Amino acid sequence: MPSAERKLFLGGRLRRLRRELGLNQSAMAAELGISPSYLNHLERNQRPVTAQVLLRLAELYDVDLKTFAAEGSDGTGLDQLAEIFSDPLFADLGIPRYELLEVTDNAPSVADAIARLYAALIERRQHPDGGAQDETSLVTPEAWVRDHIQAQRNYFPYLEEAAETLAGALSEPALLFEAVRRRLQEAYGIGLRVVPPEVLDFASQAYDVHRKRLMLSSLLRAESRSFGAAYQLALFEFAPILKRMVDMAGAPDTPTRRLLHMALANYAAAAMLMPYGRFAAAAEAQRYDVDRLCAEFGASVEQVSHRLTTLARAGARGIPFFMLRVDAAGNISKRFAGESFPFSRFGGTCPRWNLHAAFQTPGRVATQIVETPDGQRFFTMARTIDRAVRLDPRESSQLAIGLGCDVKHAARIVYADGQDLAKPLVTPIGPACTICPRMRCPQRAAAPAGRTLAINELQKTISPYPFLG
Repeated sequence: MPSAERKLFLGGRLRRLRRELGLNQSAMAAELGISPSYLNHLERNQRPVTAQVLLRLAELYDVDLKTFAAEGSDGTGLDQLAEIFSDPLFADLGIPRYELLEVTDNAPSVADAIARLYAALIERRQHPDGGAQDETSLVTPEAWVRDHIQAQRNYFPYLEEAAETLAGALSEPALLFEAVRRRLQEAYGIGLRVVPPEVLDFASQAYDVHRKRLMLSSLLRAESRSFGAAYQLALFEFAPILKRMVDMAGAPDTPTRRLLHMALANYAAAAMLMPYGRFAAAAEAQRYDVDRLCAEFGASVEQVSHRLTTLARAGARGIPFFMLRVDAAGNISKRFAGESFPFSRFGGTCPRWNLHAAFQTPGRVATQIVETPDGQRFFTMARTIDRAVRLDPRESSQLAIGLGCDVKHAARIVYADGQDLAKPLVTPIGPACTICPRMRCPQRAAAPAGRTLAINELQKTISPYPFLG
């Protein structure tokens, strides 16, 4: 809870919450027990948000007060804007950090629009010969869907409830594959076959509409076959819910709509394999031991890790984890967060985070407590996984998963046992090097944009790009 001395101007976050709830100012004001004019003043940062209003928000809308009142905001945050304006295109502007903070706090929709425009610019740079086209198409479907899912904090209650009900009618998690197979056959007349990869032209799965046959690649492991079957069942069972959710999202084009539809069906499949109530209870009982959860629910490390980022049900919240998946080159192919974490949107991850070192110790869980430049500390775990399908035996099939949370939750996690959480060994990390403010970093790979380099030919520093603070 914020201190009484600190005035909280949270207009942007309050406005965003109201819009996410689909309320106008009069309706929200009535529910909060305040006047519409007072709510208008709060949203315009003409009045600070009082403790009474915060408590009412928590009571009515299950708002996490620490997250809601924390520095920064949902959507496009300060670090993301700083990353955008570190682009050489803006080098002559010298935009100070406090101005960016004003935008993220007071005009979050403007910040989101700037991020969308910059994403379009990056796409244009990568494909300069794309020809004349609608500028909205320059925001890739992947980026749009990722941002939409994160705007919902990676939690979709209607899908959770529907999937949990269906899972309860099917079977125990360990027997779910056969139960899903029967459901597909009996309810929809769909047969399921495991076939050689050549039959699918090396796809992992395919549904033959004409023969009403779901084909799964024989290269898939058991847990991936279960997930594939559950995904196909979700497309049928939850068709009306999925359509309504996609329509309400307002995706800009057909490819984006389809990708969002697939992402939501994947979410539903995970919710079937790992029903919320049972999974959340097991996660707490097993102290978030990923391997035990894999065994209990017949799921993979990646599936369990991803599921841990979705535990946001009111009254049954789990630890709010964030998750990243990277390849050996550092490319981020998946990122989700149940709570804020300063992801670099347009760059990679910090080399000081042991997520990258996981490739040197395959299969082992490496833990680390990291501290971001704003002083936040996170307990993190990193380990390698194998790709669901390995097409070429000569190529590496390994990826790395990073899972983490605010360090205050670490005592609830089995991987933190034996560590001195009172006086921990902390590794300073940062966002992309071009915006990282840390001066004495031996891993710095690029000069910080907007900072004056302090080069002295008579002195060499541990960082190749020393700069003035």
